[in-house]
This record gives sequence, structure tokens and C-alpha cells, in this order.
Amino acid sequence: MNKHKLKALILMVGAIFMAFLMVNVISQASTSRDQGVDWSKFQGNSGVFGYSTDKFVFSQAGGFYGGTNIPQTTYASQVKSAQQAGKRVHTYLWDGVGGNMTNAKAMMAYYLPRVRTPKGSIVALDYEDGASNSVTANTNAIKAQFKLIKAYGYTPVLYSGKAYLNAHVNTSAIVKAYGNCLWLAEYPDYLVRTSPNYNYFPSMDGVAIFQFTSTYIAGGLDGNVDLTGITKSGYTTASKAKAQANVKKAKKAQAAKKATFKVVKYNQRGVFYPNRTLAVRYTDSDKVRQVATYYRGESVTYNAVIIEHNFVWARYTRSNGLYGFIKLGVTNGHDYGKRVTGQLVSHTYYTVKSGDSWWTIAQRNGLNMTTLASQNGKTIYTTIYPGQRLVVR
Repeated sequence: MNKHKLKALILMVGAIFMAFLMVNVISQASTSRDQGVDWSKFQGNSGVFGYSTDKFVFSQAGGFYGGTNIPQTTYASQVKSAQQAGKRVHTYLWDGVGGNMTNAKAMMAYYLPRVRTPKGSIVALDYEDGASNSVTANTNAIKAQFKLIKAYGYTPVLYSGKAYLNAHVNTSAIVKAYGNCLWLAEYPDYLVRTSPNYNYFPSMDGVAIFQFTSTYIAGGLDGNVDLTGITKSGYTTASKAKAQANVKKAKKAQAAKKATFKVVKYNQRGVFYPNRTLAVRYTDSDKVRQVATYYRGESVTYNAVIIEHNFVWARYTRSNGLYGFIKLGVTNGHDYGKRVTGQLVSHTYYTVKSGDSWWTIAQRNGLNMTTLASQNGKTIYTTIYPGQRLVVR
């Protein structure tokens, strides 16, 4: 075969391959080519749209950073803004759990009750940093999170780059279980691009959303195209009906879990009144329940009233800044309503630093993580912030 014929053959094979690739991409895109944006705190409280033709929005609810959950303060207002603009709005989370199954489940336990987008809508995991050295552990953590997202009534999606996923995750196992559920980013440069260039499409099984630019408009904004219609999840008539049914079911379940107790009057304070009934709710697996009502007295402020292992406690703060806990009674049994007062104590405080978590602070001070959280009137799923003071003694 001479050189010219070989060159012609190579060009023909290349053309056939590109045609096949484009047919594949086009077939994937046949259901929907709606374009939309994704927002983090950098897009402000109201978010920023690229163009009036944008159909959907992903808003970041927060994520798992440095061993703890940190919510985005802009999430609620961004969701409201997108809804008012008539866009389909979805949720995404920074998934920095790597291959740690405990952290993966704790992250879901924290964020899923806080999702503000409709049932059926997408909850995407932004998995692009912090992966462990074990592909199996990383994959299992993601699958566990997907299972929880699905069980909570949302549509799970995995966001990342093709190279990162190929290096750290068995995407075939995830796609096999959940179908087209990948949201991949791939673009050649940082020039303003208003529509996808499919020559840079990250061709692999399971791609549902293609993020084709991070410069959708001048100044920077991610632009995405929905290839399969997945962003319509939660926004069809059937999905809305199902969502309403799920809301009613959740309310009934929540009502069934509520319990009541009568608070005993504490000596000489006049803050807790006899026969007052308070509703309480579960917050974690350690049977710690948090009362949503706060009471203020003349000389003592009672806050973070909790039930822990059937005992009713009040965390009090005196005008001199010292605080402690008073055991008010138990919720059932023959000791119900028995008053037990605590002694005024001074405490050793720890100031939270960047990168701290309940686990690291507890380890540093020889405490159990749950005990540390409880003695501060919180649970291990409560977010802590740098500068916050915690009682460690």
C-alpha cells in the first residue's frame, strides 16, 4: 500500500470514528439539550444567570470539608431566587469524604434533611478532591451516599472530571446501579463559550450532564448542558404529585416520632412552669433529643434544653458567665418529674480553629465525641466554626 493510500485510509477511519462519536453524543442529547448554570457562594445570595434561555440551576448547599460539615449560607436564598425566576433548581454538595464510609453517611445524615429543592430533584456529589488510595473504598462510599439520596426521595448524580474519576472511582459499578448519573466537566480553554463543543465531550458511559465551560459569560460562570433530560427530575406533573405524597408521608412520620414530657419547676427561678408540655424530636442515633423552645429567666438563661438517655437536662448560663447543667428529671419510669439540681461549676474552654472537627477536639481533650457535643448542647452533626468556644472540662 503506497503512502497516499495509507494516509487516505487513516483519514477515512478517523472520520468514521468521529461520526460514530457524534452520533453517540447526539443520541445522548436527543432527550434534552437544555442549558443551565451552577452556583456556589461566589454567585451571591441571588445567583447569576448566563442567559434568559437557561432552564436549570444547581445550588451548593454546602459540603464536607476538613473533617466537618460546613453549609453554604447562600443556599436557601439562591434556591428561592431560582424558583422565582421559573428555573428548575437542584442541589449539589462538596463531597470531601474520600473513602471514609462513616463520614460519607454522616454527611448525608446532616444535609439530606436540609435539602430545599423538590423531592425527585437532583442531589449531586461534587467529588473532585480528597479521594483515598482505595478505588473500592471510594466507590463504596459514593454508592452508600447514592443509596441514601435515593431513599430520601432525590435523584443522585456524581460530578467530577473524567480523568479524576478514572483514577479514583469505579464508575462502571455506579452507572450499572443508577444509569446515566454522571455530570462531567471538560473544556479546552477559558474563553467565553455559550454552547457546548462536543469535540471535547468526555466520552464515557453514563454521562447525563456535560459542563462545557467555566466561562459561560465574561468574568466566569459554569455552563452546563443536560443531555438526557435528567434536570427535569422532580419537575414533571407525576413527580410533583409524588413529591406532595412524600411530604405528607414525612409529616405523618415526624408527628409519630414526637414525644412529650412535663417540665418540673426549678426552685426559685420561675422559668419552667408546672404542667407545661413541650414537643421534642430525635436528632441523632444516640437518643439525644433537642427541644426547639428556649426559656429566659430573670437571672438565669436556660438554653439547649435536651433529653439524653431519658434524662431531662437544662444547660444554664448565669450573669457571671459560668454555666453548667441541671438534671430536671426523667421522661418515664417511677422517677418521672423528680427534681435533681446540679452544682454551679466553672469550665475549661477550647476555641475552635480552622480544620477542627468534633473528633479532633474530643481526641485532643481525652473525651468521647458524643459526650463533647452533648455537654455543649449540640450533636456531632452540628457544624462548628473557627472562633467558637466549646466546653471541654
